[in-house]
Order: sequence, then structure tokens, then C-alpha cells
Amino acid sequence: MERGFLSQYFEGVAIKRLTAVEANRSKSNQHEFNGVRLLRNLLGDGERSSMARFMWLSGENEGITSEGKVTWYDSRKRQPHRSAEYRLYFNSNPVMDLAKEGDLLIVAKRPDDEIYVIVVPEESTFENQLLWLFDVQLIDKQFTYQSFEEGNDPEVDYVVRYILEELGIEVSDPDGSYIDSIIEPFIDSGFPSTSDFSTLARRTLKDVSPIEEPDQTLLKWIEHEEKLFRRLERHMVARRLEAGFRDDGITDVEGFIQFSLSVHNRRKSRVGYALENHLEEIFKTHNLTYSRTPVTENKSKPDFLFPDINSYFDSLYPESRLTMLGVKSSCKDRWRQVLAEAHRIKHKHLFTLEPGISENQTDEMQASNLQLVLPKRLHETYKPTQQSWLMDLSSFIKLVKEKQ
Repeated sequence: MERGFLSQYFEGVAIKRLTAVEANRSKSNQHEFNGVRLLRNLLGDGERSSMARFMWLSGENEGITSEGKVTWYDSRKRQPHRSAEYRLYFNSNPVMDLAKEGDLLIVAKRPDDEIYVIVVPEESTFENQLLWLFDVQLIDKQFTYQSFEEGNDPEVDYVVRYILEELGIEVSDPDGSYIDSIIEPFIDSGFPSTSDFSTLARRTLKDVSPIEEPDQTLLKWIEHEEKLFRRLERHMVARRLEAGFRDDGITDVEGFIQFSLSVHNRRKSRVGYALENHLEEIFKTHNLTYSRTPVTENKSKPDFLFPDINSYFDSLYPESRLTMLGVKSSCKDRWRQVLAEAHRIKHKHLFTLEPGISENQTDEMQASNLQLVLPKRLHETYKPTQQSWLMDLSSFIKLVKEKQ
């Protein structure tokens, strides 16, 4: 399977923590960043003025995107006897109005010269994810520069793709023609069920080993299914757009809105079911006994209950041999929902595909007796102080087998 590289999406980034002068409007009317050498490495020495995409990324559903103008200029241009002093000026906009001292600022340059200005709160999940993605070590409140070129150009695997799409960047598939050959039967008939689609993804992906390498296999299945889904979605959306949105000669705005919402909702719901489907296949391969989405107290439905729901309701069956696994492709602030499921089990487990969850969140999980489980590949996106606590899929399977 071919992969893309990060350099297809970003040429380089300059990253720093915002100072009070840069962020606090009550202390300064400044609307610019000094063009230190590392920022000049990114933007060059020629003056330029262009539109930029400003992004504020915080918790779930708290992202803000704003288009704004930036100007890269030499403030000493009319003083030829002095060395150049570049500055990046920006117009006031909703994103920078939210920025606070200590927030992470990322100035990124796309291959088409588009500029991204991204702000994320200090010690947030987004901060962890972006620092890992761009492989940057912060130095006090100075800019740190990173370019992406041969020798420092990460492949776009599932984890990189996840973060890029959090930034609203659609990832292209280099092996599109191969994927088209797989999904061709469905282009005219429509989306198959999530279960059938997951089966198709597993059947058409070779060189995986759910027994020896369950963590790696799960990520490969998920990534492959995501590529199949997005490619099929692209074909079907293109056909619908070509047909247009007209009703008795009048532009059907409401029809377009409903269609757009259906595409968005299908994306969100499908990935969670896909993750459950592939986990279930791995549990079957390892001969684990389980109940999927059984009903417990107060009509709660934990995603997986080991060994089964009958044992759970058997008062003579020891609680120490019961295991509950919640499944959320991304946690955000929704991980607390798992705490209300399966009251008999005090120490719960939660499987996720979300990289770099903040320390504040994982500390809360530990305090709530919730163990985070995620593929081994994702562990490196977490801070060293978190990694020793994380559990991978292989270790979870071993734990359940020991109990059964």
C-alpha cells in the first residue's frame, strides 16, 4: 500500500508560545510577530501580503476558523544602513482575539504558499498532537523552526492522517486506482453496511497478522477501511453534485444542506462502528468470549463485556474476573460516559484511537479507575510520564485471557 508524506501538506512550521505582548490586547495593540531568523527560514526574505487561514483548536466542537490577511514585511526597508528586521503583521480576527499568553502558536506554510496560523491552548490534547506531528521541541518563548524534506519527512500513516484531518486537511490517496478496483461494485449500488464494509477491508488487505501483531493489524485494517470509505464517498458525492440541487427549476438550498449533513454524520458514525467491528474480529481470532453491546443497569450498553452478560448478572461470578471495554474512536470529553456503564466492574477499560490526549485528561482517567487502551503505535504521541501507564491491545488481550 502506497503512502503519502507530510511534505505534501506542509513545507515547514515555526512554533512558539505566545507572550503577553503578542496575545493580550489589554497590554498591547500589537498585531504582529517579530520575524526572527527561524521565522524567516519559513517565510523567506521577500516581502509578501496574502490571505491566511487562522485556526483556534480547543476541546470538542470548539474549533474556530477565520480567513485573515497577513503581511510579511521589512520594518527597516527605508533604513538601508541598518540590517533587515522582518515582521509578520495580521489583521484582528476571532482566532487571535481568543489567544492567551502561553498558548501554542503555529505558523505553517503549505506547498501552495498558503499560510496557516494555528493557536491551541497550553497543555491541551491538540498541543500534544501538533508538537508530535511536527516533531518540535519548544525553547522558552522563542520560535522553533522545522522543515519537512528528505530525511525528515514522516509517512502519512493512520496517526498522521488523524491529526491532519483534525486540521481540516483532506488526505489524498496515492493508491487511488487500486482502491477504485475494490469499491467498483458499490459505486452504483451505494454504501454497504458497516459490518460488510469492515469485512471487505479485512478481506482485501494482505500481510497482516491479528494473532502475532494485533495492535499493528488493527491500525492497518482501520486505515485501509478509511481509504476505501473516503474513495467511495468521493465517487458518490461527485455524482450527487453533478446531478445538482434543483426542485422545479429552483435551487434546492435545503436539499443541499441536508445532503451535506448526511455526509458529515455518516463519516462520524461509521468510524466508531468500524473500530468495534475490527476489535471484535481480533477478539474472535484470539478465542475470547464476550458479549457485544449487552444491556446492563439503567439500560446502559457497554461496547464489550468479558466473558459475557450472563456471567455479569450471576452474583456468584467473581467481579475480579469481569472486564468491560468501552470503545471510542476519539475521546474528547466523552470518556466519562463509560464510567456509568457496568456498575459491577469498578476498574474499567477504554479503547481509543485518539493520539496525544492531555495529561489533565489521563490523570482524571486514572483517578476514576479508567484504564486507557490504544494501539502501541499511538503510545509515542503521549508524553513519557503517560506512556508507562498506557495499555496496548496485545496486553489487554492477555489480561482478558488470564481472567477467562
